[in-house]
Amino acid sequence: MKRIYMDHSATTPVDPLVVDAMLPYFSERFGNSSSLHSFGQEADEALSLARAQVADSIGAQAEEVIFTSGGTESDNIAIQGVISRDSGKKQHIITSVIEHPAVLSTCDFMKGIGHDITYVPVSSEGIVNVDDIEKAIRDDTVLISVMHANNEIGTIQPIEEIAKIAKDNDVYLHTDAVQSVGKIPVDVNKLGVDMLSISSHKLHGPKGVGALYVREGTLLKPVTFGGGHESGLRPGTENIPGIVGFAKASSIAKERLAIDSSQMGRLRDSIIKKVFDTIDDVRLNGHATKRLPNNANLSFRYVEGESMLMLLDIAGIAISTGSACSSRSRHASHVLDSIGLDPDYVHGSIRISLGRDNTMEEVDYLAGTLRETVSKLRQISSPAKC
Repeated sequence: MKRIYMDHSATTPVDPLVVDAMLPYFSERFGNSSSLHSFGQEADEALSLARAQVADSIGAQAEEVIFTSGGTESDNIAIQGVISRDSGKKQHIITSVIEHPAVLSTCDFMKGIGHDITYVPVSSEGIVNVDDIEKAIRDDTVLISVMHANNEIGTIQPIEEIAKIAKDNDVYLHTDAVQSVGKIPVDVNKLGVDMLSISSHKLHGPKGVGALYVREGTLLKPVTFGGGHESGLRPGTENIPGIVGFAKASSIAKERLAIDSSQMGRLRDSIIKKVFDTIDDVRLNGHATKRLPNNANLSFRYVEGESMLMLLDIAGIAISTGSACSSRSRHASHVLDSIGLDPDYVHGSIRISLGRDNTMEEVDYLAGTLRETVSKLRQISSPAKC
């Protein structure tokens, strides 16, 4: 049976060119980049080149890129690092109610140790109201953290507008761009952000590596301690093979951005049209146009999302019911709850997230299988409809 992968927001397959770039750094060029001998110098050269490549992919300077273990660590360094500058002083952070758990959990932790957090609501389409951000700013506000694009419903936030407000009020702005880098154009200077999180495995790179962009002049303190690696913000020996792979994936994503975005957008639009043409009681979650080109989050009334996922998996199709980082939780999606989605639809939601290798043939198979799956499940378990 052919297997079709449509869960690229959870992770992506590593590009073969990325694997080729990484391989020498596991065995032939295995040096520690902090060592002074030739092995170390070779690794340090690879690290410097990779830093420049990742920086170039987001319009940054090489020295503004800090390598981390992924998006979660990047988010933590950004949020905790700002607060840690003034130890013992109560401070205020603004974020949105639909952030990734890496941001929300960090903010909850900061709240638990005495800081204030304002969780700004979103519209029914999942977009933050810029006026709400501005109204939430106080004299003790030090940071705004709003994601660039949502990991569940794909909505793209007005980061440029938020950046203007942050700058006018002398407040730092961080954005989690884990889902947007490689899918839509991301330029840190155009966006106007002070910090930006990226994860390698979301753009066909290896897992366990990511980066935090830190604009020159942004003051952070480390939240973990050790050596002076990564400008003192992320101690620990750098993962050179992973970083080299991440850099290669970033370069490929930049080169292919226009082609990949256009292709995934066509496939996404086709999925949405076929579903709405053939299935009743369905809705698209998120904004109709201000969304990632590879994302279709759909809710079906009188159907349970996990049942759909399992039946589609049996048919050879991999999708998800939401964020992979919280998919094992029995709780309903905080994102879908936050946009005011009716409970009958919340529990019947699936996320289809496309990649550069998906085809129209696969979309046709998905649409047909989804129609049969929804019909079967509704016949079995829809007493409310009866």
